[in-house]
Amino acid sequence: MAAEILVQGGIRVDLYDAMPSVGRKFLLAGVGGMNITHSEPFEAFLSRYGARASAIEPMLRAFAPTALRAWIHALGIDTFVGSSGRVFPRDMKAAPLLRAWLHRLREAGVRLHVRHRWLGWNDAGALRFATQQGETAVRADAVVLALGGASWPKLGSDGMWVPLLAQRGVAVAPLTPSNCGFDVAGGWSEHLKSRFAGQPLKTVALSFADAAGQLHERHGELMLSDSGIEGSLVYALSAPLRDTIAALGAATVHLDLLPDKTLERVVAEVSHPRGSRSLSSHLQSRAGIQGAKMALLREVLTADQLNAPLRLAHAIKSLPLVLAAPRPIAEAISSAGGVRFEALDEHLMLRDLPGVFCAGEMLDWEAPTGGYLLSACFASGRAAGRGALNYLKTHHAATD
Repeated sequence: MAAEILVQGGIRVDLYDAMPSVGRKFLLAGVGGMNITHSEPFEAFLSRYGARASAIEPMLRAFAPTALRAWIHALGIDTFVGSSGRVFPRDMKAAPLLRAWLHRLREAGVRLHVRHRWLGWNDAGALRFATQQGETAVRADAVVLALGGASWPKLGSDGMWVPLLAQRGVAVAPLTPSNCGFDVAGGWSEHLKSRFAGQPLKTVALSFADAAGQLHERHGELMLSDSGIEGSLVYALSAPLRDTIAALGAATVHLDLLPDKTLERVVAEVSHPRGSRSLSSHLQSRAGIQGAKMALLREVLTADQLNAPLRLAHAIKSLPLVLAAPRPIAEAISSAGGVRFEALDEHLMLRDLPGVFCAGEMLDWEAPTGGYLLSACFASGRAAGRGALNYLKTHHAATD
């Protein structure tokens, strides 16, 4: 996005990527359906950025979800709004969009250089790159860094840039996992891991109180993993869960396995005489509890608790799980932390490094999945490109 803004402004642009091809994480985001942005009202959309919403707001207002969709349409890619309000390319794929975009950039004059890993600056102030032919140095009048966070390091987002900026005095918040799964304290039994890891728990509600006592609650679907829980419902609450664990050492969540039924209804169904039927058959027929939900009840409750109808009903409506830690950052969908906005001016230029701009996931913000991550990356890239363009026009008479 930054390259596009700059080349449209008449600037000669070279784009360097550490990987053998550009946009690899963009392509990963398209696996299972390229969710490009969200169609909800702007104020609700903005609220998804949490504590950093005010910092992200100017960029998103300048390049709102509607503008992003128009930009995609101009590449010849149609979009549609799904039932959840999420926006997708018509064919649900990332590759056609990336191909069309790169073709347009090349046609405009952007020069792409792959297998160039940035190593910082040399003593003369030139950019250092590691290439297959050895190290090379490049001088530039302005630089836009879009180095990603630390999730999916095999695609290039490995966070290796953090010390390079920190040693230059740039304030960087520690990179932490976001949109991630969590380990349960003590882990699962071998039975649950071998039989039910990867199984979904559909239509459940998850609630917990954070370190400040604020209650968080959300409905959706989660999945049992080898070590705990993951999935869209967990990802949506990953930021407060992660922060609560950091503050308290653990987070106790409560799962409502039947959020569409009242406690009184569940008590009545569970207490119904079951005769010679097994508990599993009884709960399946009376309450729809089966599969992974039944396995989870057996994992958490004792035999006596399972056979006490009132206790069992309360557990079905509020099953406690103690989460001990987020999964490693390399497994996360995205990461939090990064270059603090206080280290940047309003044009995303580093205050201590004039002519150096930052964009994307390497900035200190986070958002849930649902199109919010890509939207902010697009918008911040565009903002950094505009900042660099204005800097060049102000500080340099030549356009190269």
